[in-house]
Amino acid sequence: MTASDSNQAHPHAVTDLCDEGRRLYASALRAGRIARTEVTPAPCLMEFALLHPDPDDADWLRPVPPSAALAQRLHPIEREIRERRHLTIELADSFEPFMAISAQDPPTTHAITVLEGFNRINAAIDLATAECRTEVLTVQPGGGRSEHALHEALERGQALIGRGVSMRTLYQHTVRHSQGTLAYAERMAEGKVEIRTLEQLIERLMIFDRTVAFIPARDDRQVALELRHPGLVEYLAAVFEQFWQRGVPLQEQVSYDHTPDGISGVQRSIAKLLVEGYVDEAIARRLGMNVRTARAHIAKLAATLGSGSRAQLGYLIAQSSILEQDH
Repeated sequence: MTASDSNQAHPHAVTDLCDEGRRLYASALRAGRIARTEVTPAPCLMEFALLHPDPDDADWLRPVPPSAALAQRLHPIEREIRERRHLTIELADSFEPFMAISAQDPPTTHAITVLEGFNRINAAIDLATAECRTEVLTVQPGGGRSEHALHEALERGQALIGRGVSMRTLYQHTVRHSQGTLAYAERMAEGKVEIRTLEQLIERLMIFDRTVAFIPARDDRQVALELRHPGLVEYLAAVFEQFWQRGVPLQEQVSYDHTPDGISGVQRSIAKLLVEGYVDEAIARRLGMNVRTARAHIAKLAATLGSGSRAQLGYLIAQSSILEQDH
């Protein structure tokens, strides 16, 4: 059995030994050794180095004294505590010269803070996540997210639902075809988590406890704004609620009604963006799909309307009644 197999069979830490592990370890301590065949039900004893092979007989195992096992685990913790204390002193010394200066300044609310770089943005979001106590609202436009982004979201999300925090997230319809996003949603389903989707969304948005919000300030997402002004945060929360009311729960099917001309809801959305002057790349970004998919829809729309050119397509859309249909 490999270490990964034993983790699956015994998903516990050394601080929470299974009943079989406790019984066998105690038996080995009393007898001074234990047969290898006896410890098969508790592979965790070998994994946690509580038993080691008998040098005189390969069929037997000897117990590691509890004092030695404890010391082995306490040593790195004590070293980390010493290092943390040393770092605390260094940080206090570094900022001490500035304390008197800041005390002379009038208090500020930091209503808007500019965050530059992924590291600083993620650190601010991590802090808001740690301080959050009641509710998180997020808007995640675009299609399926990367494995790295979903891993970070899962870590933050599980920390939140573990504290009983409720979460509501809005995606675009295209994530319904993303296995990674669907797997993330399934992992999060054990908490107070709701996910809905829409065809079009505003830019990325995160709101924690309706007291702090994060929005991107540049297309490459290297710059973000941390907002703590109550009016701004409440306004963004109200915008979220409007989109939320129109969203379709992830577990429900999306109805793509067609017009009598055979034009789907997605194609109506594309037609509206074409008339407004958006290029293919911008249309794909707004609808959370790749450019190839967007162009395929545009080609179907052109074929349906009998258009032979892009300019004629815009004219035929404007002359048709498809934009008057309810989405």
